[in-house]
Amino acid sequence: MKKWIPTTMAAVLLATTMAACSSKPAEQPATSAAANGASAKPAEKTKFSISLRTLAFGHVEKSPDINQDKWVKKLEELTNSDLNIVLVPHKEYEQKMIQMFATNDIPDVVQGSGGVNGKEMAGSVKAGVFMPLDDLLKQYGPNLLKKVPKDAWDNVTYNGKIYAIPEYLSNPSRRAIFVRKDLLDKAGLGVPKTVDEYMAVLRKFKEMGVENPYMGRENFKYADSFFGAYDVYPYLSMFEKSGDQILPKFFDTENMTKALQTYKTMFDEGLINKEFATINATVFKNTILAGKAGMWSMNANEMLQWETQLKTTVPTGDIEIIASPTGPDGKGGHYLYGPAPRAYFINKNVKNAAQIIKFYDWMMSDEAEKFFTFGIEGDTYKTVDGKIDYKSPTDSAGVDEERYRQSFLWLVQDTTYNKGTLSMTEDGKKLMNVYDTTLKNEGRDGINFEPRLESLMKNPDISPLSDQAPPVILSHMVKMVYGKEPISDWPKVLEEWKSKGGNEVIKEATEKFNSEDSGTTVSMPRK
Repeated sequence: MKKWIPTTMAAVLLATTMAACSSKPAEQPATSAAANGASAKPAEKTKFSISLRTLAFGHVEKSPDINQDKWVKKLEELTNSDLNIVLVPHKEYEQKMIQMFATNDIPDVVQGSGGVNGKEMAGSVKAGVFMPLDDLLKQYGPNLLKKVPKDAWDNVTYNGKIYAIPEYLSNPSRRAIFVRKDLLDKAGLGVPKTVDEYMAVLRKFKEMGVENPYMGRENFKYADSFFGAYDVYPYLSMFEKSGDQILPKFFDTENMTKALQTYKTMFDEGLINKEFATINATVFKNTILAGKAGMWSMNANEMLQWETQLKTTVPTGDIEIIASPTGPDGKGGHYLYGPAPRAYFINKNVKNAAQIIKFYDWMMSDEAEKFFTFGIEGDTYKTVDGKIDYKSPTDSAGVDEERYRQSFLWLVQDTTYNKGTLSMTEDGKKLMNVYDTTLKNEGRDGINFEPRLESLMKNPDISPLSDQAPPVILSHMVKMVYGKEPISDWPKVLEEWKSKGGNEVIKEATEKFNSEDSGTTVSMPRK
C-alpha cells in the first residue's frame, strides 16, 4: 500500500545544491559566526516580536520582564537583534493562541507546538496567515537546511511548502520513569520490569512511609506509564489497524480495562495520591523535589537538574531512570514525541523575513552552541589552556536559569539532550547512555495522520491532544479510577465517543489509510 510522504525537503536540498554549483553564495558581512559556517549578523538590528510558550519554566514565569533578562540581552547582542518576546502562559496555551488569532493580534514570529496543523494554530496556516519559507531558507538558512532532519521539515510542510523553522528531536523516546534509587535500595528490591513487579515496589514504598509511591498528576499527564505497558495511550497519534478499520488504540477494551484496573488498584491502596486528578504541574514538581515521591514520569533530560534540586531538601536523595513497565507483549515505554516539538512561523506581513531566517540560522553555529550551553565567558565559565572550564549550578535558582538558557532560549536545536554539558561529567555521560540504550529500545507509537483528521478538528470533545485523552474519554477514565463508574462499562464509553462524532473519525481514518491520493501523510508506527 502506497503511503504519501512530502518530498519538499528533497526538492529544497536539491535546489540548494544546484544553486551552490551554479552561482556564488550570497554576500554576507564577515563575523565570527560566518567563520564557522553560520549566517552572518545583519548590519542593522533585526527587530521582531515573537510569542513563546512559558513551558512552566520557573525562571521564565518568575521574571518581571523577560525582555530585560540578561540572557535575552546577550542573545540580542550576539545576533544584532531587538526582540520583543510575548509570553504565552503554559496552562492557557491553546486558549491564548486561539484568542490571538481571533483578535488578529499576531506577532512577527509565532511559536507553535503541533506542527502545521496543531490545534493551537487554529487553522492559521491554511488561512494564509504565515509565509512559505522555501526560497528564504535556500538563500539565508544553509545551516538550517543542512542540520535539521527531513522528518522535522515534513512536520512543518503544507501543500508542498515549508511554513516554519522546526526545533527537532533525534530520539523521539523522551519521557522516562524516574525512581528514587536510594528508596529502592532501602526497600531491598531489584529494579522492576513488569507491571506486577512495579506494583510490588510501590507497595513496599507505601509500607516504608513514602507519601506518594507513584506521583500522579491531573489528566494522567506525566502519570501515564501504565497505559504504555498495555499499549493503549489515548492520544492523537495512536491509531491502529483492527480488522478492516483504523481505530484509536483505546478501542482495545481488554488492555484498556487492564490499564484502568491497575490505576484503580493504585488508587484504592494509596499508591497514588487520592487527589491526583487535580494536581497541577507546579504541585507535581514541588512534591517530588520535597522528597515526597518514590516514582514518577518526566522528560529524561530533566533528571540531573531535578536530582540537584532534590538534594537541597533530601541530601541523600538519588534519582535514576529505569526501563518503563512492560505489559502482556513484553514491551512498554511512553508515547514517542513528534519530530518537531516546537516550530516558528513568520507572519506574512513581516518585511525583514530574510534577517529573521539569519537569526535562526545562527542558532546552528558553534558560537550559538557555546553561548546556550555554557553562557558568558568570565561570568558562567572561563577558558583554561584552550579548554572550557564550566561548572553546572547546584542551587535551585541557578539550575532553573541554566535550564532556561539551554532549553527555552535556544529556539532551534536537537532537544534530545545537551551534549556539551552532559559530556563534562560522569553523571552526564550516564544520562546520555540511558538515551542511547534504555530509551532507544522502548516507546509506543501508532498510525498518525498529517494534517489532522478533519473530523477530529471540528469536534474538540472527542479529539485527543498530543499527550491527553479526548475530554469525553478522559472524564470516564478518571471516574473509573475513582470508583465512580465500573471499569466494565468501557464499551459504553466507546459507544458514547462514536455517537459524538467518533464514527466519522473512524470512517475518515480508514478511508485515508487506504487511499493513495488523499493528500494526507500516513505515518506508520516507528516502534
